[in-house]
Amino acid sequence: MLITMKELLRVAKEKKFAVGAFNVADSSFLRAVVEEAENLNSPAIIAIHPTEVDFLTDEFFSYVKHRAYVSKVPFVLHLDHGGSVKDVMRAINCGFTSVMIDGSMLPYEENVQLTKKVVEIAHAVGVSVEGELGTIGQTGNSIEGGVSTVTYTDPLQAEDFVKRTGVDTLAVAIGTAHGIYPKDVKPELQMDILEEINDLVEVPLVLHGGSANPDNEIVQSIKLGVSKINISSDMKFAYFKKAREILSTTELWDPNVIYPDCIIEARKVINYKMRLFNSDGKADLYGGTRHEQRQIPSVNLSR
Repeated sequence: MLITMKELLRVAKEKKFAVGAFNVADSSFLRAVVEEAENLNSPAIIAIHPTEVDFLTDEFFSYVKHRAYVSKVPFVLHLDHGGSVKDVMRAINCGFTSVMIDGSMLPYEENVQLTKKVVEIAHAVGVSVEGELGTIGQTGNSIEGGVSTVTYTDPLQAEDFVKRTGVDTLAVAIGTAHGIYPKDVKPELQMDILEEINDLVEVPLVLHGGSANPDNEIVQSIKLGVSKINISSDMKFAYFKKAREILSTTELWDPNVIYPDCIIEARKVINYKMRLFNSDGKADLYGGTRHEQRQIPSVNLSR
């Protein structure tokens, strides 16, 4: 089923588990996420970055929506790190049920005004909105970017931001980074900041840069209000490691021969993350209401 982020994370926050947001770069990664979610009976978030939207083209999302719609487990189709109203409008017109507007690099008041504008647009058509406050680090190996020095989310500012913008979820900066951490870097999340934010805001919190963080810190963050965790690099690394192995040792060129084993490797990572987030088996907690957007005609799937 295809639902909104607000619907999805309301249950996760109440039951104290997190849902993985997995960046889907093509149909193989979509298969990996959807098939493993169905295998574990877990809700999942299909996340697409604007550069991935450009690569996939708008037509691809008819397939994505259909695959999610006919599934028995709940999915959200989410725009990750939208940088402008234009990015958001494109996603809404493609049938996304959730959008992120990332104004974290803007001055605070500009971030508030941009996010508030997106909330007004998206809520008018039943789409959820994620905002971001503070900056996420970067390791230099992810398309999602980031900064060299993290600006941690100010808890009092987070409270003000949520009240003034009306966002459904808030991505917070507590020390994570996009990408795979170098071997000599050990991330340490600032749990005291997270706990204070959780005490001040009611909306579910989001952890970006969830790949390669210590499992015990991920589990603790869920207890402190994180209901959505973004995973991209871990999954893609496993997929392309297998692809490189196959291509370097064979003369194969048919995608249907090369990619199945790569999908399996990605699914292993997804399986591990879903169990870590305690989302496995939680699909039964959702009532089965399918998402309908007023500006997009319904599709007859019974033919």
